[in-house]
Amino acid sequence: MIKRSFFALSKPRLTYNLLDTSLQSAQELAVPGSLTLLLPEKINSAKKALIGPGDAVQKGQKLKLYDDSTPYVLSPVAGTIKGYDSYSDDFGNKATYITIKPDQSAKGDDQWTQTKLEQTLEFAADYLGHIPGALPFSTLTNPNYDIRTIVVTGADTDILCDTCQFVCTAYAGLMVAGAKILKAMTRVDRMCITVPENLSAQVDLDGFSVLRTSDTYPSNLPAMIMKNHLGKELSPGTIPEEEGVCFIRPEALVSLARVYETGHPVFDKIITLIDKGGKRYRVKATLGTPISKIFSCFNVQINERDRIIIGGPMRGFSTYTVHHPVVPDMDTIIVQDSDVVPELLDNACVNCGECVRICPANIPVNLLVRYLEANLYEEAADRFDLESCIECGLCGYVCRAKIPLYQYIRLGKRELLTLRENA
Repeated sequence: MIKRSFFALSKPRLTYNLLDTSLQSAQELAVPGSLTLLLPEKINSAKKALIGPGDAVQKGQKLKLYDDSTPYVLSPVAGTIKGYDSYSDDFGNKATYITIKPDQSAKGDDQWTQTKLEQTLEFAADYLGHIPGALPFSTLTNPNYDIRTIVVTGADTDILCDTCQFVCTAYAGLMVAGAKILKAMTRVDRMCITVPENLSAQVDLDGFSVLRTSDTYPSNLPAMIMKNHLGKELSPGTIPEEEGVCFIRPEALVSLARVYETGHPVFDKIITLIDKGGKRYRVKATLGTPISKIFSCFNVQINERDRIIIGGPMRGFSTYTVHHPVVPDMDTIIVQDSDVVPELLDNACVNCGECVRICPANIPVNLLVRYLEANLYEEAADRFDLESCIECGLCGYVCRAKIPLYQYIRLGKRELLTLRENA
């Protein structure tokens, strides 16, 4: 929701959406005839792969590309591998997609009947890194980080989104149980949870330090939580993990609790779909399900040049295909009609100053973008505070020239990191 002041020189005010209480439960989708899993490792043609077309897999089986691979995915079903191939994300990062055909007749035992479930961080990192909610085990096990505080994002970080609020209210008991398990694993000092200050739903948050957050965007973003609630203002180029703080989704805790309660990994992801008219639907889909199946379930028609956004409108990304699969960190899908998709243009900055006035980090975005357009990434960081950006997207929202500022900044940070790694 947006509220504009009567006074023309005031900043536009974006507010977070509170939980849609009319959606009491999530509609469960049947497992489709084909699942696609995204593995964060690129194919190396010089190596012999451990998997191939025609290979049978069990439910819960760990799938890796090579003997020395660290990244893995878990098969959500028993079935047969149809194939695998290269995949590129919106910034050209290479990964691998694996397609599996489920065996609908498979019953009984799965891979986890022989797996001893250990309540340790090492075991969880090795076997539970692909459950819904995307627990950040790479962060929690990183020896370079001394994580002392875990913050659960009960308040959704983008506008229009309310999936995290739904999980907190619908699965509060499991979330608290999962928090106790994770705290025992990590031995952190403090477990916090962000909660919208105006949320009327009653939630039992035993064991959490509750951080009541403002309804004004971007107050729920990690950098803002660090500054306003934890008293730690991030220096340019630093991340919360370097200050001993790790942010996780509430669904990650729910999934963790369910795993140790049942003795088996879980693969059903809760997602909120927002259609072209703004109507919301809550769905529970198996990881790997093509999002086209979600659209079909709710009769959402996708036409040419419509936009499909994974995540919220400020910080999400557009996918070019309805075959994009459900992944562990997918909370929201938004469909925009082609007639209302905001136009982005290759225009020059008009120096209106709107981006500078609205930036919560006080970055001179109008000057920064000139260096990013010229691929001068190190200069952009040194002279115009590229690394101070908290990636809220407000600059692009108010840009009169319709320049994709948020995308320029994200690309600039990625290229800067690549330059430093190759130096």
